[in-house]
Formats: sequence, C-alpha cells, structure tokens
Amino acid sequence: MCYLRQVCYVYERCGHVYPMVKCDNPRCKFSPMHAKNCQGVACKQTCKQYRQHPQQYSPQIAGFCPGCGGD
Repeated sequence: MCYLRQVCYVYERCGHVYPMVKCDNPRCKFSPMHAKNCQGVACKQTCKQYRQHPQQYSPQIAGFCPGCGGD
C-alpha cells in the first residue's frame, strides 16, 4: 500500500495553514519519487498499486508562514 502522509502546517503568528500530501516511497506508483520509466507489468509486480488511509498530523509552528516572512 501507499504510505501517504497528510501534513497540515499551522503557523500560529499569522494563522495560515499549508497542507501537504505526499508519498516518498520510490516503489509506489503515486509517489513523486517513483521512476517515470517504471510502467506496465514490471511496475505492477514491484510497486504498490493502491493507497491506504493517510497518516495525518498537524504540527503547530510558533512563527510566520513563508509567505508572511517566516524562515
């Protein structure tokens, strides 16, 4: 299964929220790390072909978001 992570960064100083959804497994067809040339039967035999429920968390960051001048 795809190890999808759903992260929602909450910046406390400005109140902005930045969601991020990603899978960083190169053996998952949904991942941006998955090789572009991995396709067809070979991909189905070696790579994850379906998603599971995402891992979810929301870190609270005591600062401004990047758009408001945070680091």
